[in-house]
Amino acid sequence: MTAANAAAAPGTADSPILIWGAGAIGGILGAAFQRAGHVVHMVDIVADHVAAMRTTGLRIEGPVDEMTEVLPSFTPEEVTGTYDCIILAVKAHHTPEALEMLMPHLAPDGFVVSAQNGLNERVIADRIGADRTLGCFVNFGADWLEPGRILYGNRAAVAIGELDGQITDRARHIHALFSIVEPDAALTDNIWGYLWGKMGYGALLFCTALTPDSMSDAMERPDHRPAYVKLGQEVMRLADAEGVAPLGFNGFDPVAFRTGDMAGITRAMDRMIAHNRKTAKTHSGIWRDLAVRKRRTEVDAQIGVMVTLGQARGLDVRALARMVDLIHDIEEGRRPQSVDVVHELLPICS
Repeated sequence: MTAANAAAAPGTADSPILIWGAGAIGGILGAAFQRAGHVVHMVDIVADHVAAMRTTGLRIEGPVDEMTEVLPSFTPEEVTGTYDCIILAVKAHHTPEALEMLMPHLAPDGFVVSAQNGLNERVIADRIGADRTLGCFVNFGADWLEPGRILYGNRAAVAIGELDGQITDRARHIHALFSIVEPDAALTDNIWGYLWGKMGYGALLFCTALTPDSMSDAMERPDHRPAYVKLGQEVMRLADAEGVAPLGFNGFDPVAFRTGDMAGITRAMDRMIAHNRKTAKTHSGIWRDLAVRKRRTEVDAQIGVMVTLGQARGLDVRALARMVDLIHDIEEGRRPQSVDVVHELLPICS
């Protein structure tokens, strides 16, 4: 399938799907697609992970699903050929570098699906064209544990949609594939609404990662509530200025945050806390990057991008900007994760 309404079907022997980034999200997608009978090839920069996937197999474990799939897997240096469909599933800040590596393997009329957090569709569309970029929103919980092992922590919202809102054959096909993983996945004419909704929810998750607490425990602290309210408001008001109507999911209520409806925000926070209490993935991927993997987070590619957009529009994004600085402090060892770090946000959140 090399055009939006072409008839070929990625995932067959004649048109394998290439998943670039076989971590938490990409790994679950690849294993589930192959188990369902589709043909997928995996690419990852971690050589030990690649070796495990193609020998003993990729093990998906946790309360949602369990499977072990031996997958055709490669490092970027090993992969050959071209593909009609590439699912990009790397961290947001690795998107430009990954695009340069995968471009030689994208068929002339092929397309890229962004199974990532952030507004990476903008970056991809700038590089290869909007007509070759398919939007994707994922919110299920997963963690890369070690080479060959991924935790599938909880089910959550998934959506697929063209950037211009058209419902095309390729969007229907990719939606059907993602429905293997999430049966309630949405085929949408407002993928930007989902992506901006996730930007708001994601800002709250970055705030939880300032602390050692679980997502639910961090969100539940009453003394920190003004920080979550302010962060959500800044993102939703920026989305409004960008002309996007964000969509809610898994408890997040974009209208309540945008309008400052405190009763609605309280209900939304309660639903998000309850949602995250049911997952085996107790902490966000941001927290895991800081506390476990000791590496840089996606803060610049997700939150920093919004600070730039907001400042260009003259909007108040002081809480988002301060949170970027605090995450950088933790990344660079200038301060530890602590509930006290959130207090640094409070003076600008009243």
